[in-house]
Amino acid sequence: MNFAQFGYIRVAAFAPVVSIGNPAANADAILACLQNPANDAVSLVAFPELSITGYTCEDLFFNQGMVDQIDTALVRIAKASRVQTVVVGAPYRLSDGRMINAAFVCQGGKVTGAVPKISNPNYGEFYDKRWFVSGEGIDENIDSPQLGSFRITTNQLFTLGESRFAIEICEDLWHPVPPYTSHVRAGAELIVNLSASNELVAKADYRRDLVRMASAQGVCAYLYASAGPTESTRDIVFGGHHLFAENGVLLQESERFAMQGSSLTAEMDWQLLRHDRTRNNTFASAARPQGYTTVGKQPVLPIEQLQRSYRAHPFVPNDESEFSARAVDILKIQATGLARRILASHAKTLVLGLSGGLDSTLALLVCIDALNILERDNTDLTVITLPGPATSEHTLQSARMLAKAATASLIEIRIDQSVEQHLKDLNHSGDHDVVFENAQARERTQVLFDMANKTGGIVVGTGDLSELALGWCTYNADHMSSYNVNGSVPKTLVKYLCRWYARHRADDALSDALLRVLDTPISPELVPSDDDDIAQETESIIGPYELHDFFIYHYLRNGFDAAKIYQLTLLSFADKYDAITVKKWLRLFFRRFYTQQFKRSTLPSGPKVGSVSLSPRGDWRMPDEANVDAILAQIDEF
Repeated sequence: MNFAQFGYIRVAAFAPVVSIGNPAANADAILACLQNPANDAVSLVAFPELSITGYTCEDLFFNQGMVDQIDTALVRIAKASRVQTVVVGAPYRLSDGRMINAAFVCQGGKVTGAVPKISNPNYGEFYDKRWFVSGEGIDENIDSPQLGSFRITTNQLFTLGESRFAIEICEDLWHPVPPYTSHVRAGAELIVNLSASNELVAKADYRRDLVRMASAQGVCAYLYASAGPTESTRDIVFGGHHLFAENGVLLQESERFAMQGSSLTAEMDWQLLRHDRTRNNTFASAARPQGYTTVGKQPVLPIEQLQRSYRAHPFVPNDESEFSARAVDILKIQATGLARRILASHAKTLVLGLSGGLDSTLALLVCIDALNILERDNTDLTVITLPGPATSEHTLQSARMLAKAATASLIEIRIDQSVEQHLKDLNHSGDHDVVFENAQARERTQVLFDMANKTGGIVVGTGDLSELALGWCTYNADHMSSYNVNGSVPKTLVKYLCRWYARHRADDALSDALLRVLDTPISPELVPSDDDDIAQETESIIGPYELHDFFIYHYLRNGFDAAKIYQLTLLSFADKYDAITVKKWLRLFFRRFYTQQFKRSTLPSGPKVGSVSLSPRGDWRMPDEANVDAILAQIDEF
């Protein structure tokens, strides 16, 4: 397997031990980093600002002997770039005598370009303007006997396989209008920053935020390589802080203050970045800057094993405190949306069908919170449970416990006779087929809407995002409501929200009821059993929801194709599902996702709570007739 075919490029940042003012020794250290066997799959390696001389050379930058040594060191490093792209920092004296602080890009065994630093800090502990001029406006074609021909300018992109990267240097990122804002609009998916950022109390946090937000604003990957503690520490200390962020997420960070040198290795996904840029109309419509050229032509190295990991449950934060804050937000969004709909419709009541399952349980909690926002009593909540031919005593008892614990009155209406009469009118065979199942679902929906008419209320929908993606709902039955509070909440998140509510907000009675629901297998309960137990278990029919939620996230949020999703699923669930199982449920997911779009095209309104939504008025517009055959054929070849 070569993961580079899926858009991954491995990059690295190093801060080797520095010999201040000794380009030859620094070149040795840089070459040693490049020769590290761990870098075999690394396609781009970045070193800190002025890494060939050391950042803290001060007036040694003026020395002609060191200037001569820089070219020799650059030639050695360039020759080592035959398979890897290498970005190093060095001072460079222009033909008119001005000196710039530059980043040199080496590819294919030669220097392909140099980018000058624009913002030279001259405040506090910095006085860079003593040695360097700004690179703004500099655009020179260099023809050097040693270094060859290349261009020095900020307005250039460098190729890396099918992707492109650009460069800014340290303080450029701190500028009110940093260069990366132009670079990304010109087409750079990766920004490489060569830096010498000293360490102060809390500065590391500020630096992380800068890099993370730059990657978010630029919809790009951002690799930050900073000078280490073997620079001069006469007045300031450097930490060798390396960072890698992608579209607002900090993915990797190095250790700081490592006296033997620090490093970072990470993998960018340029396919994902292009997908996000395409769907982000704000980015796509931004004016493209003029005057950029693209240079270099370096293929990326194959990646046999992906270091980058993906959470098995992408909708659910790993950190407990982060999830707690997320749960508060989600429930507040759901409840606020419902409260506003109550006001708009002048509803006297909320009508909720309570099955004793997960989705209707979460909807019950949202209804309570919505009424609380409006300072209305729970008596305005009409909870109805509608046991039918396949309802188990277990779930019926759960519904009773939930309603009692929530201090909501429960109305029980059995639908056995009405369903039986309806099937009799249809001359139904009596088999437990789809007609038998859907008749129950539609009878329940009819009762709920009629009760809403009777009480002057609205019907609160309960179906979740995972069910909508799979079309696991009955058209014009549980598929329909006046307002669906769970429409953008995936099943894995429904579970976590109910469990969080039980732990943090519920009293003992409600907590016990919630935990009972959580311990119950997920089931539509539309086929009866002989022993009054649950006959249908949804996940044995359509597959594990945790797999489907993984598929949903990476197909809808990231735009990955079936092959990439398949490989990432194998990595993320390596200890749980084998390749045959993943392939089986991935095929079912795509088949149902495409063929069931007609149900999503007529969805009721509901609040969007996360980055993924299937609302036909919001994030997802898809023709009902879209053809899935090519995707299924691709999966069959796995």
